[in-house]
Amino acid sequence: MRILALVLALALFAGPALAQQGRKDDRSQQPQKGQGQMKQEDRERMRNDMKDAYRPGQPNRPRQMSPEERDKLRRDIEDANRQLRK
Repeated sequence: MRILALVLALALFAGPALAQQGRKDDRSQQPQKGQGQMKQEDRERMRNDMKDAYRPGQPNRPRQMSPEERDKLRRDIEDANRQLRK
């Protein structure tokens, strides 16, 4: 009876264990040296681009409006909407 339980347990657990991919397969799919790797100048350009993207005080970054500016903008939009309805 114990042998039957052991065989049944091995049969149940062997399938999923054998279906798992090993670490060897992961290493073989990585690009070889020289293939798909960035050149030094590309890496440096990307690094500078990322630095520029997060630099504070960029001219193209929208600034926060003051409460007065927001109120004026809201009133202007409401006026424009009223004129469109006429």
